[in-house]
Amino acid sequence: MVFKSFRLQVIIRVILLIASVILLIFLFMKSGLTVSPLILALLIVFQVFTLIMYVEQTNKKLTGFLNSIKHADFSSSFSEKGLGSSFEELNQAFNQVINEFRKYRSEKEEHLNYLLTVIQHVSIGMLAFREDGKIDQFNQAITRLFNIRYIKNIHDLDNVKQGLSEKLCGMKAGDNLLIKVFVDDELLQLAVNATQFRMRGQQFTLLSFQNIHNELEEKEIESWQKLIRVLTHEIMNSITPISSLAGTVRGMLLDESDDEAVKMHELDDEDVESVQSALSTIEKRSQGLLNFVEIYRNLTRIPKPNFRYFLVSQLFENAEKLLGVKMAEHKILFRYSINPETLMVTADPDLIDQVIINLMLNAIDAVKEQEDPKIVLAAQEVNGKVKIEVKDNGQGIKPDIMDKIFMPFFTSKKHGSGIGLSLSRQIMHLHKSSISVRSKVNEGTVFTLTF
Repeated sequence: MVFKSFRLQVIIRVILLIASVILLIFLFMKSGLTVSPLILALLIVFQVFTLIMYVEQTNKKLTGFLNSIKHADFSSSFSEKGLGSSFEELNQAFNQVINEFRKYRSEKEEHLNYLLTVIQHVSIGMLAFREDGKIDQFNQAITRLFNIRYIKNIHDLDNVKQGLSEKLCGMKAGDNLLIKVFVDDELLQLAVNATQFRMRGQQFTLLSFQNIHNELEEKEIESWQKLIRVLTHEIMNSITPISSLAGTVRGMLLDESDDEAVKMHELDDEDVESVQSALSTIEKRSQGLLNFVEIYRNLTRIPKPNFRYFLVSQLFENAEKLLGVKMAEHKILFRYSINPETLMVTADPDLIDQVIINLMLNAIDAVKEQEDPKIVLAAQEVNGKVKIEVKDNGQGIKPDIMDKIFMPFFTSKKHGSGIGLSLSRQIMHLHKSSISVRSKVNEGTVFTLTF
């Protein structure tokens, strides 16, 4: 007999089981009966077994549902009918969950396909590899960049350049690297950036490769052109008067008609004085040219930083001691702030002292003609980086020379060599740090050192 209600079937089965147990007790109480109680006991065991199996079909259904989720098999459905409203609601809930999982997987696959399409489309080479070096994903730009068809392991890149994989494996999150490689006799200058993430319990490193050879070459040419203009200007300023005065002296010492030498005793006192003055000027200009070349040589001889961990306050105190008198002469208000007061930085204190002093000397020149001259040093930690600012309320820097202030020998001051800012930028570069500037005309200038 098939009943339409799960509850009704359970009730009937329980009633039959109770009746069977009562009957069994009754037969045991009657003496002389042995076969009938035995048959009835077997029947009771069968009823209990079938009742358990019937009731546990819900657990079987739940187990099947969970296994479907576990194995990501969302093709199954639950549609048993005739067991009552509670089972219909359970089946409906199972089907809804299955549909949601199916929908989620479909959306996930769409997002994955979208992401892979984007990665394959970008011109920047990208690859992700595991801790053991196995490549998990790469795009077509990588194959075009290195002229390879397929890459399985990061160490395969050693075929492009020996030792390349070691450099790449050593990169951490946030690291960037400039690598030069030759591919088919073509020089590539690759800017490599790294980030790291964990997925499925494994560490992954994602690298991006961008060939910036053309950009660097363009900037290099532009820098050389600027430097050549500066060098030409300085050299011509010295050579022109030297050449002119040498011609003047030659004219004094030679007879223009027959090109014969004039005897020194034939020169009057005025001519001798002119010759001496000309020779003195030639000597000064020649010495100036030699000094210029020596300064240029010094720009390439900056010592390597001797890194130490020290208080930023030491830098500010040293600057105040060295330049305090000079600032007092011009009635400049000077103050500094450090947040926190125990802020420390890893750098070469002697070289950074030189940078701070260079910036403060520039600030003094900028504010000494102001009515209320002020110079402020400020240091704070921002996003794990130490920032030191040198602020002044001077005339500011004109926009048309902002891109030239870090060029060697460029200066807008009447007196100065024009190497202070260039030297400061090179020192910061040796520290793998940066120097930047922002300025407004008639408001002031702020130089920022970022470590």
